[in-house]
Amino acid sequence: MAVAQNLAAEAVKKQVIQFVQELRPDQRARALRTFSDSARTRWNNLPVGLAARSGISLGNLTINQRKQLHRILSAALSSQGYLKATGIMHLDNLLNQYYDTLLVRKEINETMHKRMRDLKWEHQNFFTAIFGDPAGQQPWALKLEGHHLSLNLTFTGNQLAVTPMFLGTDPAEYGISSYAGWRVLGQEEDYGIMLINALSADQKKVATMSTAVPGDIITAANSNKRLIDYWGLKASAMTPEQKKLLQFIVHEYVHNLDRDKADVEYEKISKAGWDNVYFGWIGSYQETERHYFVINGPTFLIEFDNSGFGNQANHIHTIWREKGNDFGDDVLRDHYQSHKH
Repeated sequence: MAVAQNLAAEAVKKQVIQFVQELRPDQRARALRTFSDSARTRWNNLPVGLAARSGISLGNLTINQRKQLHRILSAALSSQGYLKATGIMHLDNLLNQYYDTLLVRKEINETMHKRMRDLKWEHQNFFTAIFGDPAGQQPWALKLEGHHLSLNLTFTGNQLAVTPMFLGTDPAEYGISSYAGWRVLGQEEDYGIMLINALSADQKKVATMSTAVPGDIITAANSNKRLIDYWGLKASAMTPEQKKLLQFIVHEYVHNLDRDKADVEYEKISKAGWDNVYFGWIGSYQETERHYFVINGPTFLIEFDNSGFGNQANHIHTIWREKGNDFGDDVLRDHYQSHKH
């Protein structure tokens, strides 16, 4: 698997080096950070009007530089992952159009419209930062972040860590204009709904926690909570058909990545044993009502939360984590133990 890891890391590294070479000195001053910069291990999914970002924004890049940044995304992500990431970025532009429409319809007033605009939802307000030297021999990292998107890639030799990876959409399903029906994270939700409703009544009792749906994923950026305990229905208690649906969900998350890296991660999960994976649920079993699920395995964690106003569900937050390896913790530990610094 080291070869596959190396192929994935080298493909991204090549594109990042070219991106850096195309930056002007003033742009490099914004985009380049030391590897020890604390911003490397912080993430946030709020719009930049509420949470400032380190790095350089897409709005401060030239056309050619933006093209090169998309080459980086194409190298790091699969086609489905690339379309989700760019779809989330474009959704910010649609949010502005949505509130403009509500203002024209007089469904909101000028004060509310300004409040929404001040959040700075816009495709151009996504930021990228590079920590360390991608052309050197020491560890380095890449972050692309903005409203509802946080991609964190850490490179150590031929090892590549890719979490935390946060994706979110508001709305989960766009409701107006020519984009009506657009669902950027539809598969993640559909598979979850399919699995919970494929369980028997007794299995649902085991899988479902009787508590209020979280207002956000439990391991959110500003939360100190960590999901350590396993709860829900263990995959060993599922039928083959149910277990296949569970694997569909995990496959959807892992294969947002470039194929080589996705294969490495999926093999880790398989080696740790599918029977050791737990599926937990909170809330309604219907898509249109608030719901949350967690998939917790020996090597990974997935959280999915669809909340909104009242009991209506139309706002998705979801995350995938490599256990013990957020921001490359595991691969960095191995590196520092085997190299003198």
